Amino acid sequence: MQINKRLMIIAGGTWQVPLVKRAKELGCFVVNSNLYEDSPGFKYADVTAVADVRDKEKNLQIAMQNHIDGVVTDQSDIAVPTVAYVADQLKLPSIGQLYAKLFTDKFEMRKFCRDHGFLYPEYKKCECAEEILEFLEKLGKKIIIKPIDSQSSRGVHTITMADKDKIGEYFNDARQYSDDKKSVIAERYIEGTEFTVDGIKTPNGHVTVCISQKKHFDYNKSIASELFFSNINEKYDYEKLGHTNNRLIDATGLPYGLTHAEYKFENGEYILIEMAARGGGTKIASHIVPLMSGVDNYKYLICHALGIDAGDKIQIDPSYKNRCAVLKFLDFEVTGRPVKEIHGLDEVKQIPQVIDIGLDFQLGDIICRAEDDRSRAGYYIAYGESEKELRDLMKKVETTIKVIS
Repeated sequence: MQINKRLMIIAGGTWQVPLVKRAKELGCFVVNSNLYEDSPGFKYADVTAVADVRDKEKNLQIAMQNHIDGVVTDQSDIAVPTVAYVADQLKLPSIGQLYAKLFTDKFEMRKFCRDHGFLYPEYKKCECAEEILEFLEKLGKKIIIKPIDSQSSRGVHTITMADKDKIGEYFNDARQYSDDKKSVIAERYIEGTEFTVDGIKTPNGHVTVCISQKKHFDYNKSIASELFFSNINEKYDYEKLGHTNNRLIDATGLPYGLTHAEYKFENGEYILIEMAARGGGTKIASHIVPLMSGVDNYKYLICHALGIDAGDKIQIDPSYKNRCAVLKFLDFEVTGRPVKEIHGLDEVKQIPQVIDIGLDFQLGDIICRAEDDRSRAGYYIAYGESEKELRDLMKKVETTIKVIS
């Protein structure tokens, strides 16, 4: 398929590069906007423009100047409202601004679950530290506070009664990442296992295509250390999780697009933590979803954004039933000294089943413990045709890469 249309992609960071490249492969003329002149996506686009992804009017101006036929983003929550705004203003295919808000505002997500019969933890929108303390004391259990509409686990804090003296500090940190700079959401902390669920909303309903079980760093339970993707889980019912996710997304009325949701398991049920109208970040949407399902999700997204028939209905390749994949975040010893040597990286890159790897530091940098998703030291994506095969490969990768400081 060759699509001779003009597509605007809002956001041009590392995670958007695969979307820009796929659009070019499909024959699109690509306009890419992002905040920095040296944005990675600019290398592959036909037209580039420096603009904050949150700046709706600037991006609309860029879109009008380039006579675009469609507009998309992926792996970025903060760009979703801008994409919807630009599309609506130009009367192009759009999820709509109301859906953009629902899928980026955690308070709206909680209200939707409450009003439509889906499970949710107790919650409260708070505009001061005193309201958080009141909620904590009333609940009598551990809580978690988050910015209303941020991403990458920034400003997220768990709080118990022992942390009462720090609530003001935590509140100020969390609210700085909320768009209104005033409020945060506080909710009961769910201790259960966490999962991610990626899918595609089609005219015939939502289809779940990829599920992972998450692990977190011991030193910060809000930051994921591993997402292990499989189509079968002996301990947890993935069929039930997929059905729960499909039912929820369908209930929202989202018109089309990629989705990414996170759930926790408690008392035999899956409870929504958050949902997004975009694919999973750190290349989950671009690399892992096709790898685990055989579905060309980016072709589907691009076609719908341009008002083009996307073709056959979504079908997961049955030959991938036993396949597993992992998004593993690397964690190296924190010494407080500059990195002197990095060994094994080139060797790991030669392994066919390692489809991507990246280190977010270089020689001379000092490695610190991650404070949010964006400050992790590095990652790799790998797969195997069985869980054992993949676990063995993970051991090989993690013993091969060595950092000396």
